[in-house]
Amino acid sequence: MNIAAWITELRRRNVLRAAVLYAGALWALAQGISQLGPSVGAPDWVTRWFLVAACIGFPFWLAFAWFYEFTPSGLKRESEIAPGDSIAHSTGRKLDFWIIGVLTVAVVLLLTDRFVLHKDSGKLAMTPAKSIAVLPFENLSDDKGNAYFASGMQDEILTRLAGIRDLKVISRTSTEQYASRPPNLKIVAEQLGVATVLEGSVQKADGKVRIDLQLIDAQSDSHLWAQNYDRDLKDVFAVQSDVAEKVADALKAQLLPAESARLASVPTQDPEAYDLYLRAGNHANRAFDQDAVVLVEMPQAIVLYQQALERDPHFALAACGLAQAQLYMYWYASDHRAAHLAAAKTAAEQALALQPNLGEGHLALAVYYYWGHRDYAQALQQLDLARRTLPNNADIEFFVASIARRQGHWDDAIASYQRAMVLGPRSSQSPGQLGQTYQVLRRYALAEQEYAKAAALTEDASDERVRYALNDVIWKGNLTPLRSALGALLPDSDGYAGNAINFYHLGWWSRDYQAAAETSETSTVEDWIDRSNVILPAHLYLAWAYEALGERAKATALYTSLKDQAQTTQAAQPDDPNVHLTLAFADAGLGLKQDAVREGQKVAALAPVSVDALSGPDYLVFLAQLDMRLGDDNSALDLLDQLSAIPAGHVASPALLKLDPVWDPLRKDPRFQKLIADDAAAQAKITP
Repeated sequence: MNIAAWITELRRRNVLRAAVLYAGALWALAQGISQLGPSVGAPDWVTRWFLVAACIGFPFWLAFAWFYEFTPSGLKRESEIAPGDSIAHSTGRKLDFWIIGVLTVAVVLLLTDRFVLHKDSGKLAMTPAKSIAVLPFENLSDDKGNAYFASGMQDEILTRLAGIRDLKVISRTSTEQYASRPPNLKIVAEQLGVATVLEGSVQKADGKVRIDLQLIDAQSDSHLWAQNYDRDLKDVFAVQSDVAEKVADALKAQLLPAESARLASVPTQDPEAYDLYLRAGNHANRAFDQDAVVLVEMPQAIVLYQQALERDPHFALAACGLAQAQLYMYWYASDHRAAHLAAAKTAAEQALALQPNLGEGHLALAVYYYWGHRDYAQALQQLDLARRTLPNNADIEFFVASIARRQGHWDDAIASYQRAMVLGPRSSQSPGQLGQTYQVLRRYALAEQEYAKAAALTEDASDERVRYALNDVIWKGNLTPLRSALGALLPDSDGYAGNAINFYHLGWWSRDYQAAAETSETSTVEDWIDRSNVILPAHLYLAWAYEALGERAKATALYTSLKDQAQTTQAAQPDDPNVHLTLAFADAGLGLKQDAVREGQKVAALAPVSVDALSGPDYLVFLAQLDMRLGDDNSALDLLDQLSAIPAGHVASPALLKLDPVWDPLRKDPRFQKLIADDAAAQAKITP
């Protein structure tokens, strides 16, 4: 055979061009399928089988190009075409254009995949092999009321795995938004920053439980381990321990002796107490995830935890749950009764007396010292003890960050919130608080980014959208986003009631004092908590609205009532700055200047910025307003000057000072005008 003649004939018949065109089209289509497949839930094997089929078809395509030619009168066999009638040269020119077009598409897809779709590929490549997310377990019980049990099993197995230091385990708040069996695990794993995913289903009936589990390599979609458990309910702890050990073994995680002991532990011998504990946890988790429902969910959780402990007083985890629930009522439900703190401390100490190294007990005690007493040293010490047995707990890093922020250690706070986001990458909690931290620092553009991230991570993002909108008010004085965010809330929803203070502020800042008054009059929440945890009665805000409306008699009646109530509360809560602040404003409204000044001084002593860098500036704003109401404008301006010199961008910005009618008495004061101008100039120089 004359090789040169054969190659010449291949060229004449455009076989080589056809081969290049086929290869280019194959390359482009394979990239398109691999990029678009995950978006429509197509499994990875679709691309592999497409390539196999294309390779099989390649010789047939070459044979087709050799034996056939396109002519003006249609497709004909090469042997049937006279040499003078062949248009192979013209067809070859057309194929050249097709080849250029196909290769261009292929290159564009390659660049898109490299620099757009996988711009974080370097980060993905760094995903630890020993990392796992436990997705919500599917409830297969006929009784759909058993959903709490399936959720509890997921939570308990996740908790046991999270106690293994050699693993990276993603928090429940980040995994709960996913379906039990998502269509594309690779996307889920990339979003959570893990290499493996544990899926499962739970079926509970007649004292029996069936748990089906599978550990999956998210990149290859292959099973690393799978097992079915059919057990009596009293044996669920053995199942949880076995699952944690098998998963750790599959991921080749090293188990320390203490970790093995914790995996094998049995929290209670009473199945009924454990069931009550799981039901309580279901209510508590809803409250943890949405501040607005704390008043609804936490009281139910407290009762169930107490019932669990009544059945088994040695149930340490139930005592930890009770402590946390009491603390959430104290902090988020604006119920600062000492009884909540006492009950929380008793429960936490009970848990640690039973199990001195119990991480959940040390975490509860840390929150008690932090929220209850602002004793940061004790809180940090307890958090360090908790971290020893809870190395993957995002809440620990969250509280470390929050304490650093209260101490004014801003860089440490930012770093710790970012560490919390590694363990809880799909939780809105840390981005939301990081947004507020940037807001305090007057870095409003970064705050906006974090608030937007928090909203994108939440299924019900109503609270996050309100926080995002409030940032726009503080930054730019723009009320439109806030009006839109509040307008989207359903009147009968918990979020609507929980945002009463923001509805009030919208009316107040809009100078619609009637709307502000109506919000206060109809609010079902007696005490309102603001952006910095300052808690004041709704009726105090109502008194201010009445004054703005010129209804002085109504305001005076409210001030009298508020004074009586605050004096009664003060006997039980003598060191609560919120009570003294309420008394100060009530006295000011009643014309009792000396009494108001005295109460204001107590507030300043109890909540200085040096002790609380987040709430302290908020108290200074209120004290400046108090001075102004008492006719002492110079003292008010002194406090505003002090605020402009410290991180206080969440409560005193140029836009807010211009917008808020409360500062109207100072509008024409040259000192006030200069302060706003200087603050605006300083803000413009801040690097986002």
